[in-house]
Amino acid sequence: MDSEIAVDCSPLLKIYKSGRIERLMGETTVPPSSEPQNGVVSKDVVYSPDNNLSVRIYLPEKAAETGEKLPLLVYFHGGGFIIETAFSPTYHTFLTAAVSASNCVAVSVDYRRAPEHPISVPFDDSWTALKWVFTHITGSGQEAWLNKHADFSKVFLSGDSAGANIVHHMAMRAAKEKLSPDLNDTGISGIILVHPYFWSKTPIDEKDTKDETLRMKIEAFWKMASPNSKDGSDDPLLNVVQSESVDLSGLGCGKVLVMVAEKDALVRQGWGYAAKLEKCGWKGEVQVVESEGEDHVFHLLKPDCDNAIEAMHKFSAFIKGEN
Repeated sequence: MDSEIAVDCSPLLKIYKSGRIERLMGETTVPPSSEPQNGVVSKDVVYSPDNNLSVRIYLPEKAAETGEKLPLLVYFHGGGFIIETAFSPTYHTFLTAAVSASNCVAVSVDYRRAPEHPISVPFDDSWTALKWVFTHITGSGQEAWLNKHADFSKVFLSGDSAGANIVHHMAMRAAKEKLSPDLNDTGISGIILVHPYFWSKTPIDEKDTKDETLRMKIEAFWKMASPNSKDGSDDPLLNVVQSESVDLSGLGCGKVLVMVAEKDALVRQGWGYAAKLEKCGWKGEVQVVESEGEDHVFHLLKPDCDNAIEAMHKFSAFIKGEN
């Protein structure tokens, strides 16, 4: 029974009829480093003892010496809510590079994954982590690096793919529920959505992919992550752009950067999100950056290519207030 496969999503994962899940990628981890990598040191800190969940915190080595306050980036990893962790080589490499380029402090969030922990668990864990981060706003939290170095007047949220979806929902929730009693607003300056995982049963516009096999594959991931969703991929948690029930006017930040890739099946969703923001009465500023000739999360797979370097420049400039 345990060898019989119920769902085969190779090369990502397999689900067996016994319920066992075999993840085929994203399971390798690397430790944090007290020795500078690209001028950045890192360490892991538990934010949810009850669920044994941690964040990885990144700090420029120079800041550790000078004690200066830096912008704070809170990052949520991608992987369809199902694969990858905050501790994989992929994300450790990316966050180290992002912190070096942006001269910021970063908190990379690990959350419980579907299908063992279906939606809304990844969202709930992410909110718990974000609230934990904001316990440091007065400089008296659990973690010294955040107390000493995080500038809570410059907080940015970012994530790729499913992580970008999480970021959107965190910014919406922050406008309704205070992250800290010490805040007068949401506490979030801006968000960066990298190749965001929004979707819908029907194509979003004439440029959207009509490939039914591809569309069904993307929808299947959501069904694994949210098996109890009665609307499938039209669930407002996923169908953020087309759903009339989703009002973006209350998005809890002042500026948004949407990063998309030309050949990514999700590219039109990213453009559609920005267009919806511009039309809905939201008072902030939104910009879209498209990487030509590239596919989904290419910057994680080939971080040294020219387009990835350019994308990192845009990413860091947003955090540094240069664009």
